[in-house]
Amino acid sequence: MADNARAKRLADLIREVVAQKLQRGIKDPRLGSHVTITDTRVTGDLREATVFYTVYGDEEERQAAAAGLESAKGVLRSEVGRAAGVKFTPTLTFVADALPDTARTIEDLLDKARQSDEKVREAATGASYAGGADPYRKPADDETDTDGDVAE
Repeated sequence: MADNARAKRLADLIREVVAQKLQRGIKDPRLGSHVTITDTRVTGDLREATVFYTVYGDEEERQAAAAGLESAKGVLRSEVGRAAGVKFTPTLTFVADALPDTARTIEDLLDKARQSDEKVREAATGASYAGGADPYRKPADDETDTDGDVAE
């Protein structure tokens, strides 16, 4: 079993090698400049690597990029094996990264919250208090009755 530092170093190397090979070495038109490698994780036994990627484009481009990565998997694994120099080259699994979609969803929710806050702010403009400016009792209020006499 390899230590976590070695797995991390191998994951970083795989990310670099795959990104460089996609940029310069793969001639597949489905893997244009809109594919970005975001993260790589390697199992503790260094046998399997998961490569996370994003595709900036519509759903059709995402599916084409996934098919292109799947077809280039063997070439990319060979290049990783050449660069890593390990006894067993990890198998590569490509997974579309959900981070951009999650960030977009959070941004949409924040926009809705800002709009809701703005509506509340507009409704509060010019409004007056329901009971008075200061609805809390004060100790001086407890000492006097409603007719102005001092309470005993």
